[in-house]
Formats: sequence, structure tokens, C-alpha cells
Amino acid sequence: MNLFVFGLGFTGRHFAERARPRFGTVRATVTDPAAADRVAAETGFAMRAFGPEADDPRIAADLADTDVLLVSAPPGEAGDPVLARYADAVAASRIRWIGYLSTIGVYGDQGGAWIDETAPATPRSARSKVRVDAEAAWLALGAATGKAVQVFRLSGIYGPGRNPIVKLREGRSQRIVKAGQVFNRIHVDDIATTLLASIDRPRPGAIYNVTDDEPTAPQTVTEHAAALTGLPLPPEIDFETADLSPMARSFYGENKRVRNRLIRDELGVALAYPTYREGLAALKDEP
Repeated sequence: MNLFVFGLGFTGRHFAERARPRFGTVRATVTDPAAADRVAAETGFAMRAFGPEADDPRIAADLADTDVLLVSAPPGEAGDPVLARYADAVAASRIRWIGYLSTIGVYGDQGGAWIDETAPATPRSARSKVRVDAEAAWLALGAATGKAVQVFRLSGIYGPGRNPIVKLREGRSQRIVKAGQVFNRIHVDDIATTLLASIDRPRPGAIYNVTDDEPTAPQTVTEHAAALTGLPLPPEIDFETADLSPMARSFYGENKRVRNRLIRDELGVALAYPTYREGLAALKDEP
């Protein structure tokens, strides 16, 4: 059984490295052709370049020889780049399971209410709107071809090398306070657990929220990280006056609490890091 990953970023790489024993061959893409050889040497994966400036000619043949496909490459203004170039190749392949990584951002602002997968997608930002379109396009391909396509809506991803403790150590942390604001998070290893469970129990057309159990104010997580490590706590900054990029500011415009019951009840997932406390405890001694 062979794996292909479009977009070997933080999440895609963690999943592929953890799942490696299950597959005979792992192939994956990065956008920078110059990085492909380096990543291949680091991982042992067969790397391909795929992006606006590069399209490895071997990809079509790779897809014909693939059983499990993970799509982590984000859509652009023109839509999903994988479907734009390889929909026919995917449809004609022997691929039996397709996982599309999306975001809980597709739910838009819910005023802090609890929601699950039955809530309608009401995206506010342009990038979330194209995500909804990409989800629909992948689900339509699955319905048309009989392939098991599943959508995974991820919350804020953290893990080794990418977490609030790292930001504190590097002096990049901001303790931004906006009254009533909460976010869900998810450890990258729990994402991998969920994907592996779905591969074992495919359900065509399924949509899953992949989040932790405890949506929490961002400053609370920063405060816990500082207390856990003894690192200096940055001063509070009011959201209204905070120096944030437009993208970062847009995240604070959406407030919701997202339930993850379906991955537990249907896929049997037991989160290793059900809250930020367990996740940060496992990361505090990271070099």
C-alpha cells in the first residue's frame, strides 16, 4: 500500500512520518523544487515539487500507484490546485481513501456558541470561503467516482517546534486579550491519530471536526506555558491596540467552541492531548 501527500508541511510531514510503517512507498510534494532533495534526505520519502512554479512530471504516474491520498495543500483564489491539475488522474487511479485537510474557520463566527459537524458552514474570510468550495469539490469527486473522500476540519495546530513555549523562548509571544474570545486547538499527533483511524474505518462523504476538548482564551494558554517553564510572561495587550497582521486579526473576529464527539464516537479516537495542559506538558522539555 502506497501513500501520497500533497503538501508536506508541518501536519502532512508529521502524519507521513508516523504512518511510514504502514506503507511500502511514501511520496509527497513541497512547493520549492530546491527543498525537495533536502526533505527527501531527511525523511526517506520520494519528494516531488508541486506549486505555482513547479509541477513534477512524475506526479501523474505516482497517483496511479497510490492507495491513500492526503491533501494538505491549501486552495488559492483559483480553487484547489490539486483538483485543477490532477482530478482526472485521481479519478482513474486505484486510490481508495482520500483525506482533505480543511479548517474550522469554515464555520465563521458563532458568537462563542458550541457547534458540531451539523452546523452549516458560514465562512466570513475569503480564505475560508475557498476552503468551503474545495471541500465541496473533493466530496463531489468522491461521490462521482465511488472513492472514500473524508474532510477533516482542523483547529489551531501545535506540536513539536510550533507551540506557545517556543514563542516564549524566542521572544515572539504576545499576550493578547479580547473579552470572551476562545479558540480550539489540536496537537499534531492527535491529527495523525484521527487520520489513521479514518483510513481503517473509511466513510465516504464524512466531515470531522479535529479539535481538543477545551476551547480556551489565548492569553490563558500563554500564561500556562510561562508558569510551566518559568519563562517570562509578556505583558497583556488589548486586542484593539495590538500590532497584528490582517490574517491574525481576522482569527479574533471568529469566536466559537467546536465539539469533537464524532471522531471519538465513530472513529474511536482517544486524544493523547485533550487540552492544552497535556499538550504543553509533553512539550516543555523539548530542546
